[in-house]
Amino acid sequence: MKAAEKRAQAKVEYNAFLAGCPSRQLIDRISDKWVVLILCALGGDSGPGRPGAADADAPQAMRYSEIARLLAGVSQKMLTQTLRSLERDGLLTRTVTPTVPVTVTYELTDLGLSLHQMTRGIRAWAQTHMDEVFAHREDYDSGTL
Repeated sequence: MKAAEKRAQAKVEYNAFLAGCPSRQLIDRISDKWVVLILCALGGDSGPGRPGAADADAPQAMRYSEIARLLAGVSQKMLTQTLRSLERDGLLTRTVTPTVPVTVTYELTDLGLSLHQMTRGIRAWAQTHMDEVFAHREDYDSGTL
C-alpha cells in the first residue's frame, strides 16, 4: 500500500475523541496562543500602523523581527520553534533572501490562510468578550454564582 493510500485510509478513521488519533496533536498545536497570534499577524490582523503594512487586513509576508516585535512576550526560542512547526505542517513558508544581513520572511500558505479565518474569529471573540469573562470570574470567585 502506498503512503497516499495509507493516509487516505487513516483519514476515514480520524476521530479526535480517540486517544491515539493524530488529529489530537494537530489540535494541540493549532490551539497554542503563539500559533493563533502568528497566524493572525501574518493574516494582516495586527491592525493599522504595522511597519510596512499597506493594507492592515491583507495577508502579508513579515520578517522574523517584525513578528517578534508584534508578539509581546514571546521568547526567541518559542517564536523560532513555533515558526518551524508551522512551516513543517505546511501552514506558512519561510523565504531566505541572500542579502547582507540575510533577510528571512514568513508568509501564510493557502492551508495557513484557511486556518487563519478561524483564528481570526477566536482572537476577535476573546477581545470582544473579555469584559464579560472578567465579570463572570469575579462573580464566581466571590461565590455569587
